[in-house]
Amino acid sequence: MSHYTAVITWERNGAVFTDNRYSRVHRWHFDGGINVPASASPHVVPPELALAAAVDPEEAFVAALASCHMLWFLSLAAKQGFVVETYRDASTGVLARNGEGHMAMTEVTLRPHVAFARDKRPSAAEHEALHHEAHALCYIANSITSDVRCDAVDVTVDTQP
Repeated sequence: MSHYTAVITWERNGAVFTDNRYSRVHRWHFDGGINVPASASPHVVPPELALAAAVDPEEAFVAALASCHMLWFLSLAAKQGFVVETYRDASTGVLARNGEGHMAMTEVTLRPHVAFARDKRPSAAEHEALHHEAHALCYIANSITSDVRCDAVDVTVDTQP
């Protein structure tokens, strides 16, 4: 069993607070030493109370899911002898009311664009199977109830001089 930590810090900085007009800007501190500016989404609170340039929890949710999927995909591709040159995923998430009427991330769509070296590349069926297995192995996907979709694209990269 592994344990993971994140320390989240926020300060009132003199705001009245009880009027609910306080800043939602905060920081995420991770055990490797990185600090990430974070905020509520400007789609959720008034923009003047948020920081659009910071990462919000909804974006982090989508990024964590996409990152986990990618890491499994890369591992599986390597084990099967496929050389991945680049992997880019412009994932999206939908925040909406779920079946119980609560706001939730109800859908995430992964859009991996994978470039394989020309030497050995998967067939369309093998490529789809790699993504299917990556999804089945992804810790984050196995931890959520949202519908997760994957619209993958692969590209050949000519590695010959």
